[in-house]
Amino acid sequence: MDALDVARWQFGVTTVYHFLFVPLTIGLSVLVAILQTLWHRTGNERYLKLTKFYGKLFLINFAMGVVTGIVQEFQFGMNWSDYSRFVGDIFGAPLAIEALVAFFLESTFIGLWIFGWDRLPKRAHLASIWAAAIGTNLSAYFILAANSFMQNPVGYRINPDSGRAELTDFPAVLTNKVALITFPHTLAGSFLVAGSLVVAVGLWHVIRNRDSADTGAYRFATKFGSWVVLVASAAVLFTGDIQGKIMTDVQPMKMAAAEGLYTTESPASFSVLTIGSLDGSREVFALKIPYLLSYLGTGDPNGTVQGINDLQAQYATQYGAGSYTPIIPVTYWSFRFMIAFGMAAGAIALLVLWSQRKGRTPSSKWLLRAGLAMPVLPLLANSFGWIFTEMGRQPWIVFGEMLTRNGVSRSVSLAEVLTSFTAFTLIYATLAVIEVKLLLRYAKAGVPDVSEEHPIDDTHDDAERPLAFAY
Repeated sequence: MDALDVARWQFGVTTVYHFLFVPLTIGLSVLVAILQTLWHRTGNERYLKLTKFYGKLFLINFAMGVVTGIVQEFQFGMNWSDYSRFVGDIFGAPLAIEALVAFFLESTFIGLWIFGWDRLPKRAHLASIWAAAIGTNLSAYFILAANSFMQNPVGYRINPDSGRAELTDFPAVLTNKVALITFPHTLAGSFLVAGSLVVAVGLWHVIRNRDSADTGAYRFATKFGSWVVLVASAAVLFTGDIQGKIMTDVQPMKMAAAEGLYTTESPASFSVLTIGSLDGSREVFALKIPYLLSYLGTGDPNGTVQGINDLQAQYATQYGAGSYTPIIPVTYWSFRFMIAFGMAAGAIALLVLWSQRKGRTPSSKWLLRAGLAMPVLPLLANSFGWIFTEMGRQPWIVFGEMLTRNGVSRSVSLAEVLTSFTAFTLIYATLAVIEVKLLLRYAKAGVPDVSEEHPIDDTHDDAERPLAFAY
């Protein structure tokens, strides 16, 4: 083990841990804004209760995401200074805009939203949560634009004197075709997480507190969250299909690694399960769906998908001697776990809706257990998706331009990286305990009593118009 190995582990652990908070923040910001809009339009008190209830969970998660995100960015200068030096001119531009525009937008308006209850006019207060939600989603776009450059470098040139990548076309970086599809795919995954949390908490109260005066609010929450999950599941499948085709175009080795496809095939089958040899060089048994991989990769059931061996030979000729193959078991299984966990969340959402058909009140303990597992499933799907995305790019840190081993800080020793890795892990473990305890505490407490806090006849605004689809 050397400093490079530990730096890679630290970056991977930090990234996955940080991304546990990101999708919930992105999705829940919009869902809370929708709930407050329903209250604004109808004056129905239960929407206000749900706004404050899930808003509190959103704020807890947002705070944790900010803390872990700061540490995430510090790593570029600490452990990956050669990478930062090489690509900083390009990578820094979208990240700077994210910090100066999107992050300050969401932070400012979240502050107004927190302290603006009963101080701001209702419409201004509603606008503040929407502005915060827009800022949150803008942050995601700029960060994904930076990451997409690593997957598919565009809008740059290599300076022959300094050896650095220099920005030549910033609009090209922002409109990178990888970013344009990764953004909606990430948003869909985020709504999958947020909707699952809304369902889990609402279902727990519906089943455990069926005689509560707020049962109607919780029933709405479970239905609302379930529909969000189902729509998000469809969006994940649609955007994931497009993303697979773009990935095959710009990173064919990643698609081959996702399937463990060693020889070029036309048509190519998708394996639901493959058992390979101990050295991972060939398959022993496989359960396959004919034509599916060709369609996923090219849009044509008979399309050609390049194999690992052919691509390795091509890259060795193009870039020089060395292995350009990622760790196949990691890419193969992370790709499938991503799909499986996401589909499982959608299936549970269907069960929850079915259990409440025609006004029924769910009571099954098994359904409650499945519902409580719902937020974990899309979180795992998101995590495995990013593991696949980043590990499938290896050994490149910037595809085709810089190998990961060349991006690590040369001046950082193994002991220094181990020290920071250990410190971050302990801090993150502590934050995880705090996060879970706070979420459970406020989730169990239920919706607040708002009857006296926010009277329906708000004098700041005109009379509310009825909402045709209100429950």
